[in-house]
Amino acid sequence: MAPKNKKRKIKWSRLLILSVLLVFLIGAGGATGLLAVSVRDMPAFDPGNLMSPNATRIYDKDDNLITKIGVENRITVSINDVPDVVTDAFLAAEDHNFYNHNGIYLKGMLRAAWSDILHGEIVEGGSTITQQLVKLSFLSPEKKFKRKIQEVLLSFKLERRYSKNEILGMYLNKIYMGEGAYGVQAAAQTYFNKDISDINSLNEAATLAALPKAPSAYSPFDNPEAAKSRRNLILDNMARYGLADQAEVEKVKQEEIPLHQDGPNQSRYPYPYFVDYVINSLVAEYGNEQVFKSGLEVYTSLDTEIQSSAQKAMANPDNFPSSEKDANGLIQPQGAIVVMDPSNGHIRAIVGGREHSHKRGLNRATRPRQPGSTFKPIIAYGPAIEQQGMAPASVIDDVPIKYGSYSPHNYDGRYRGLITMRTALTYSVNIPAVKTLYEHVGITNAIRFAGKLGIDLKAKNHGPAMALGGLYHGVTPIQMAGAYAAFANQGLYNEPVAIRRVESPDGVVLEADEMSPVQAMKPSTAYMITDMLQSVVRSGTGTRANFDPGRSIAGKTGTTDDAKDIYWGGYTPHLVGMVWMGYDEPQRMSRAYGGLYPAKVWREVMVKAHEDLPKTEFPMPSNIVRATVDSKSGLLPGPNTPDEHMITDIFARGTVPTKYDNVHQLVEVCPESGKLPTEYCPNHGITRVMLKLPYTVSDKVEDSDLRVPRELCDVHGPDNWPFPGNNENSPEQPDKENDRQENGDERQGEEQPANQNHNGDNNDFPADLLREVKIIGE
Repeated sequence: MAPKNKKRKIKWSRLLILSVLLVFLIGAGGATGLLAVSVRDMPAFDPGNLMSPNATRIYDKDDNLITKIGVENRITVSINDVPDVVTDAFLAAEDHNFYNHNGIYLKGMLRAAWSDILHGEIVEGGSTITQQLVKLSFLSPEKKFKRKIQEVLLSFKLERRYSKNEILGMYLNKIYMGEGAYGVQAAAQTYFNKDISDINSLNEAATLAALPKAPSAYSPFDNPEAAKSRRNLILDNMARYGLADQAEVEKVKQEEIPLHQDGPNQSRYPYPYFVDYVINSLVAEYGNEQVFKSGLEVYTSLDTEIQSSAQKAMANPDNFPSSEKDANGLIQPQGAIVVMDPSNGHIRAIVGGREHSHKRGLNRATRPRQPGSTFKPIIAYGPAIEQQGMAPASVIDDVPIKYGSYSPHNYDGRYRGLITMRTALTYSVNIPAVKTLYEHVGITNAIRFAGKLGIDLKAKNHGPAMALGGLYHGVTPIQMAGAYAAFANQGLYNEPVAIRRVESPDGVVLEADEMSPVQAMKPSTAYMITDMLQSVVRSGTGTRANFDPGRSIAGKTGTTDDAKDIYWGGYTPHLVGMVWMGYDEPQRMSRAYGGLYPAKVWREVMVKAHEDLPKTEFPMPSNIVRATVDSKSGLLPGPNTPDEHMITDIFARGTVPTKYDNVHQLVEVCPESGKLPTEYCPNHGITRVMLKLPYTVSDKVEDSDLRVPRELCDVHGPDNWPFPGNNENSPEQPDKENDRQENGDERQGEEQPANQNHNGDNNDFPADLLREVKIIGE
């Protein structure tokens, strides 16, 4: 009998050894190859790269140089002029073993390498000060293993050629410190208005050392809490490494950062808010290193004359409500203005405050705030015309309403009754806007319309108050200017841009503005909104903005309920401008509203901007027609429509009403009480043309006296009978007492019908009874 084959047992220890050996051989081979490639592609060690970079040049709309950024705010200092407290802070923040390693810190690198292996990419630097200087001087900012190997090799070279103090000095002169400042000397002047040699406090030193890691995120100007948190971390490190006393550190951690807000070195370039906006846009796209070091050529849309005019208007205290300085030394209330070309979205001017305190600081033109009634054309009336076929002559009843717990009111406390959309917008009546949004358009449709105009909103965060600019996050003046520009541009929306073209130093175009307008709405919708907004300027809440009666000017005021934000948005066929005012920390402004101070600033800027521009009208689309309608029903005039209620307005062809006024009806009323007559009223009343609607309103509504009354006459009754001239004992006279006994109590609460000889619900009147209906242009 043949023996069975015996299975061999697996020796797991041998398998593990073979697996580790295999991985080691593969890894060693891969590492050798990667090392060879890294050495082959390694940039030359050029000491010149350790020196200053090229400046980025910024040009206006006519390609005239307006400023250079980067190089002009770098002041080289000797390491001997840098106080020990500053170098200690930087060592604690970046490389506490700097004087003990030969260019790399192996423990830190291994920790970072393990993190990189876990993530499959370079995510943690582990870099020494020497390595950071190499990165800044010789290598690209990309995170790749090859670049990391090159960084290590070049660090060894740097350490062999220069002393530790020389390397530290080059590093402190080269790093970017935010606000356009390179190196510790420029940073000391920018943040504290003093030379680096005069920085002698732990607070100031640790604040400076906090910046290189993320200059924007840890800016003490823009993000003071984050800056303090990073400063305190560095202070703890200084105590941990024996570079500062623990008790003193704990004391300093409780202090505020002693920033200098308005020193002579805070703002060095012209047109600072516009340039700030351009720089921030560039940094977001290319990063700090490329923007401030590589010598880009940046061609913007800036109109220097409009910008200068806007800066002057914003600096004029007469253009603002009563003002005072806040705890930070900034004048309040503040403001912002944006001017742009509606035809292409090019921003011509940006001013983000009444004064420019420091580079790349708070720019209120980019800060979301509540737009008030300037939002009505965007969120209520625009979509109502675009989606629902409404028109300036559409009628909305301005009466008290309530949606859940929300009860809007008008700024003047009035209730005007039945008014047209044009009237509501001209005089900024709130309730019709809310009703139009909530009852005709709908929240979702309104948000969709606003989205096409560059304003992104979420339905879950908004309700009917959105019609009056009550927004969850608010909108920026730049966003509002872009949206209004679409109304001026026949419904075409262009994203607001300040940069026309960016080139590298050798002329390669890195980006160029290629206009790609979006048809956000029909041209007829844009024209009807514009036509109504011209009424605002001619006779409504925006008359102070009318700088030339011979020009076509459209605009809208905006004032929040508590006057924490006031707006004016206006435009001509040539330019659109948006002006905001308010406190940085929102609070009520007294005697301030959008049609006053913001309109005043807008007018001042636009007068100068239009000096050499021709007087042109907004182009009227071919499908715009005019029709005469009844201003109380929005329908064609019927046989009972009074002349004083007939108006002629514009419509998009196909939206002119086809039905006739069914609101004006002939009704019998008592001539003395004005109420429905009873059998006791003389001659059973008189006939009047009145408004009949399926609901009642209070006498607070201004046209309530024109509406069919709901009550019976309470002036005439059995006590008044007989009427003068009647014989009490006349046999023709009915028994009024019996009649009252039988019918009076029921009739007191009974709704009295209108004259049944005139059926007001019938829209198809005989032709011979119709008034002449005049439709022009259709």
